[in-house]
Amino acid sequence: MKRIFLHIGPDGPHSDRMQRILDAKRGQLARKGVLYPRSPGARNHTRLFMAVSEPGNVDSLRFNRGFTDPEKQAALRADVMRALKDEAAASEAETLILSCHQFGSGLTERGELIRLRDLLAPICPDITVVAHLDDPARMLVRRYAGQLFEGRSAPLDLELGLLDAADFRAAALATRPDIDPPSGRFAEVQGANFWLDFKGLHDAWADVFGTVQLRSLDLERLYSDKGTEEIRESFAIDKRIGKAEAEPMPDLPPAAWMARCRQFNDTLLRLLDRRDMILPRPLWRKLLGDIKVQGPAIAPGSLAAVSDRFRKDLQDLSKAHPGLAMKHLKPDAPCPPWTEADPLFGFRATQYLAAMDWRLKQATKQARAAQAPDPVETARIDDILSPAARSLLPPRAKQSFAHIRSSIFAPHNRLGQIDEEQLAAAYTPAAPRALPGGSTGRVIVGCMKNEAPYILEWIAYHRAIGVDSFLIYTNDCDDGTDALLDRLQDMGVLQHRDNSHWTGKSPQQFALDAALDEPLVKAADWLIHIDVDEFINVRCGNGTLDDFLQRVPGATNVAMTWRLFGHNGVTRLSDDLVIDQFDSCAPKYCPKPHTVWGFKSMFRNIGAYQKLSCHRPNKLTKGSEGQVKWVNGSGQDMTAEAIRNGWRSSKQSIGYDLIQLNHYALRSAESFLIKRQRGRALHVDRSIGLNYWIRMDWGGNRDVTIKRNIPRVRAEMDRLLQDAPLRQLHQRGLDWHRAKADELHRMPEFQELYQQALDLRLTETERVAYALTLDMDS
Repeated sequence: MKRIFLHIGPDGPHSDRMQRILDAKRGQLARKGVLYPRSPGARNHTRLFMAVSEPGNVDSLRFNRGFTDPEKQAALRADVMRALKDEAAASEAETLILSCHQFGSGLTERGELIRLRDLLAPICPDITVVAHLDDPARMLVRRYAGQLFEGRSAPLDLELGLLDAADFRAAALATRPDIDPPSGRFAEVQGANFWLDFKGLHDAWADVFGTVQLRSLDLERLYSDKGTEEIRESFAIDKRIGKAEAEPMPDLPPAAWMARCRQFNDTLLRLLDRRDMILPRPLWRKLLGDIKVQGPAIAPGSLAAVSDRFRKDLQDLSKAHPGLAMKHLKPDAPCPPWTEADPLFGFRATQYLAAMDWRLKQATKQARAAQAPDPVETARIDDILSPAARSLLPPRAKQSFAHIRSSIFAPHNRLGQIDEEQLAAAYTPAAPRALPGGSTGRVIVGCMKNEAPYILEWIAYHRAIGVDSFLIYTNDCDDGTDALLDRLQDMGVLQHRDNSHWTGKSPQQFALDAALDEPLVKAADWLIHIDVDEFINVRCGNGTLDDFLQRVPGATNVAMTWRLFGHNGVTRLSDDLVIDQFDSCAPKYCPKPHTVWGFKSMFRNIGAYQKLSCHRPNKLTKGSEGQVKWVNGSGQDMTAEAIRNGWRSSKQSIGYDLIQLNHYALRSAESFLIKRQRGRALHVDRSIGLNYWIRMDWGGNRDVTIKRNIPRVRAEMDRLLQDAPLRQLHQRGLDWHRAKADELHRMPEFQELYQQALDLRLTETERVAYALTLDMDS
């Protein structure tokens, strides 16, 4: 590594836009010698920020993510240092880009900056700090909204009252209150925004890091498809990285709503001071959302005094920083000075809080239960846990187990009205579908890599239940997956595309973007994106898509919720049908962890959405709101919940009665080994491998409803395998996987992982508790 660029914000919304471009172009950047790492945070590198902040300066981020304790923060810091070093060492990149807007807006002490520098210096001592600035009045309006959503109670008078101070930075820092996380008081939320003193911000970072580059943002360019040019110039990338996906600039929230939020926060904080209450941050933000009203936003021109206060500093800084262009920093036209907007309709925060009192009491009760489990129950946890859980679960997971087993999140299988044993009975053969001219019918778009033994069953199954065609993308296959698909294409069964040239965020998303231009997709009636380990299980009628669609005639979008199937005691990889081998699964009611109720989508190809993503179509076309109807797996309307975003079912929208997506993420234990080895030929992170097994190896419940399709699947597979070249390619793929499994058994690290997985036998509640703990730790 030859250099590090440390992007410190401090503007949150526009930093987020830059981070999303960096995230989307991560693959292209890597091929051009630039690493945008994942280990400090998937996109915004908040783990790095939390690791270096002063232990006593607990901010809302550390509090919400469970790192208030100095020992836990120290463990986080050690983990971040190790992971970032490993990621940098494994990369051939010469440039490392780190980005977190909280660096600029949240780190206030010199010791914090030194800690950050010392953490990065062993990777590369050549560190350039990059900060992006806008007109300070515009930046203040954006940050004020963010603070209000975190609980700020002071109006903008707080900053306006400091404009005459000789040292604005020092005066602003002096407004920061004592920290009291349980009561919702955080210094960075309640205090004035010290970083508006751009000269002070520059000098503080230059004092520790030496090199600081200040830049203004060309916002029109940043949010256009030329946003990548802003990235290239900011981080000295000399090669083009393609175009960005254009998107509108984020709107400022209505001023009347901001007034309501501010007054609500002030009243609520005083209430929390007087009453022994606990208010979780998600509920706090939801309460603020419940009082939203429409109207114009705060005009930055009403804060012209802020722009005037720092104009001279910006002019001086622009002379030393060529990237700081005054034309982009031009303030909005002055207008009448800011006063807090009318909150409208006679709003009184006390009345709203009185109406919400029951919710506050219930939240306090649940929070206390989570913080302090019953002592008798806690003492008995080890007696209740299974032997494997007793030795394996960390203390936090054991505590979580005690809470979950008697809570609304306790998993169970008492959901729905389907008699599953009756569905396991024989079916009548389904008649072949005849498509109208010009239609390609129901089309599955899929992405594969090294899946050769499983393809024929998956294709045969979905053809048998009423899927008409397939568009499959592959990249970098070693096991003959690509050759097998080519043969199926020659036979007219599907269409195969080589995706090895992918760029951008991921090979999957690149393929899905490309698929929208394919004639097969354009002419489809219904589009489905699922993986080869996912099977659409129609649990009504004769088990075909026709049977399901007849029961939801007005639906345009179907959320097919996962049912996760574990390894079912199958250790060896075999050529038996996946849907026959594995019938042990997660309970139907399992709201946590979040992955259990993930869904994939089947949707009518009516142009209502502009983008196809992993779990669902996205980017609702303007004016299409009235054309879209989402239903769940029981045929119930869930449009309000899913029309714009979301990829998992909730307690309100879960349903399996008519259709579900059987998800065989593990298959056999040997298949799991091969899956975890993919891309890790030299090194295996055993904890990550075991964590995946913990999240996915569900059992204790039996679902055999899909097995009634076995005769029709075997008939279709037999028909396909009459083709000798296809039969040979299928066998070759199976042989490759068996040889790979034997190879991994001979490697101590993989053999240890294999044995750990087989020895891990957890009840469903233990698995929930452990998975939740893993999610919090990550």
